[in-house]
Amino acid sequence: MSVRAGILATLKEKQGDWVSGQTLSESLNVSRTAIWKHIKNLLEEGYEIESASKKGYRLSGPANVLTQAEVGSGLTTQLFGRESYFYFREIDSTNNRAKALAAEGAPEGTVVVADMQTAGRGRRGRQWFSPFNQGIYVSVVLRPSLPLREISRISLVAAVAVAETLREEFGLDALIKWPNDILIDHKKIAGILSEAVIDTVGLEYMVVGIGLNINQDLSQFPADLRMPATSLRVEKNQAVARVKILQSLLLSLEHHYLRLLAGDFESILIRARALSMVLGQQVRLETAEGFVIGKAVDINSDGYLMVVNPDGSVQAVMSGEIDVV
Repeated sequence: MSVRAGILATLKEKQGDWVSGQTLSESLNVSRTAIWKHIKNLLEEGYEIESASKKGYRLSGPANVLTQAEVGSGLTTQLFGRESYFYFREIDSTNNRAKALAAEGAPEGTVVVADMQTAGRGRRGRQWFSPFNQGIYVSVVLRPSLPLREISRISLVAAVAVAETLREEFGLDALIKWPNDILIDHKKIAGILSEAVIDTVGLEYMVVGIGLNINQDLSQFPADLRMPATSLRVEKNQAVARVKILQSLLLSLEHHYLRLLAGDFESILIRARALSMVLGQQVRLETAEGFVIGKAVDINSDGYLMVVNPDGSVQAVMSGEIDVV
C-alpha cells in the first residue's frame, strides 16, 4: 500500500476522529514531513482534511474526488465503470478520450471522468464550462446493436437517466429540453453529447458524454451562455458531494440502457414524454435542413420530435437546436 493510500485508509477508518502525524509516521514508516506533503496533495485533489496542532489530521467531510478508488467502492452497476474506469485530474475532453479508447477497442461500459476539462464540448462545438472540482464531466463507451435510425434513442435514454437522478436524489423538478438538455425552472443544469462512429457495416460504437453542474456559484458561470445556468449548489443552497451523484448517475444510465437493449424502449419513451418541457409548446428548431417552426406534439419510437407545421402537416425532426417560442 502506498503512503497516500495508507493515510486515506487510516483517516477513513477513524471516521472523523483525530489521527496524529506521529501515529501516521510510525505506522507508514515515513517522516512526519512526508506525511504533511501527502496531506497537502490530498487537499489539492479535493479531500476535506482538517489539521490542528497537537491533534493531527482528520477527514471533515465526504470525499469529493472522482477516482476509481472512491467511486468504485460504492458503485452498484453491473457493467458501467466496473472494470474499465479512467480518471483524469485535467483533460481536454472526456468525450475525446473515450472515443480514442473506443477506437483502440475499449469495452462497452468504459467510463472516462475528469475533474476539469480544458476543451469540454456541448452540441455544435460549443464550449462546456468545466471548472476544477465543481461538476461531473463523464463519458461512457457504448456498443449497442441498433439500426442507424434508432441511434437517437441513446440520447433520450441518457436524458431520462440524468433527469431521474436529479429528481430521485434531490427532489428537483428536472425536465428534458429535447433532445439533450436538462433544465430546472428553465435554467440549464446538465447537457448530453452523444457521438456515434459508423463503419461500412453500421454503428461501430457510441460515446455518451454528460456534463452536470454541481457546486458552481452563479457568479462563476460565463456571461455569454446561450441560456441561463444553474447548479445543484444553487438549487439546494449548499455544497454537494459528487461521488454519490456519479454513482447514482451511472447506475441510472446503465439501468435504462439495458432496458433499451432488452427491447423495452417504450417505457423509456413514456417517461421521456412525461419529463419533456417542449411537448405541447410552440417551438422553433434550427436543423441541418433549415428552420422548423410549429407545435411539438410527440416524441416517436425512434426518439425524433414530432412537430405540427403551420400548414397542418407533421414533421419528424431527428435533431436540432430548439427554442420554445
